Amino acid sequence: MLLGRCKTISKEIFINEEIRGKELRVIDQDGTQLGIMSREEALALADEKNLDLVNISPNAKPPVCKILDYGKYRYELQKREKEAKKKQKNNQVKEIRLSTFIEDHDINVKANTASKFLKDGDKVKVSLRFRGREMGYQAKGYEVMEKFAEVCSPVADIEKKPKFEGRSLTMILAPKADKK
Repeated sequence: MLLGRCKTISKEIFINEEIRGKELRVIDQDGTQLGIMSREEALALADEKNLDLVNISPNAKPPVCKILDYGKYRYELQKREKEAKKKQKNNQVKEIRLSTFIEDHDINVKANTASKFLKDGDKVKVSLRFRGREMGYQAKGYEVMEKFAEVCSPVADIEKKPKFEGRSLTMILAPKADKK
């Protein structure tokens, strides 16, 4: 399937007449090396087999070209890129809010929610906001944060210890690192 003599689909991949090198290292569609030959000879060989001449390594000396079906080659590249994208994990930071005078049962419920986020691979930002007179009970806020971190300890590591940011006490938990 000859794809037109002067087409360039991608900026990086040159095919057929677009290839600039005078001498090329040519590889057949089944992977056997045909050796170094002139551009015209390689184009004639590709035309004879009704396939395209694709420059797969333009920076090599001499450039490496392969005789293949360009449409199929492009499809395979797109398929590989799609697979690589699927394997990537996009981490998010989820937030859990606590209060200064929270009960133990409520801490456990929020810790279970946080552990679900952590098992999914997300980080958790735990924030405790002090309102009004609660600023006088900062020690109680630190105790609540420590208790929360202790409940989450089987699945989480503390990435950022509790710290004041304005009127809020914040801490960041990350999923526990696997020991290999």
